[in-house]
Amino acid sequence: MPFLLLGALSALTGIGLGAFGAHSLKTLLNPEMLAVYQTGVTYQMWHALGLVLTALLCRHAPDSKLLHWAGRLMFAGIVLFSGSLYLLALLNQKWLGMVTPIGGISFLTAWLLIAIFAAINKPASQTTRQSTKQQNRYS
Repeated sequence: MPFLLLGALSALTGIGLGAFGAHSLKTLLNPEMLAVYQTGVTYQMWHALGLVLTALLCRHAPDSKLLHWAGRLMFAGIVLFSGSLYLLALLNQKWLGMVTPIGGISFLTAWLLIAIFAAINKPASQTTRQSTKQQNRYS
């Protein structure tokens, strides 16, 4: 998956949507719905950066299923969580709020998968130091 591209495009659209909300929507939406919209922008931007991080991690572990699923779930979270908040704020359709938690679970699962990846994959320098210690012990 092209997570770097998805992350960059998510950041690009997040900035555009944030500017649109700040300049065009503040006179059209009530403060509560504007806050809902801004929450969507905030989560989109953080997870755009998360996608970029995932892309960089995938360069070091290109075959990692954990990272690939994390990236997919992070992008799905942006679409479901942020997208449902944008639509909720703009269309005032309360039923869209039922979609938002699915996106939130996608975000949480993505970060959990990255945490699992980090826990089971030691940095190369740490692995090298441990094998050097073991070699010295037997030398």
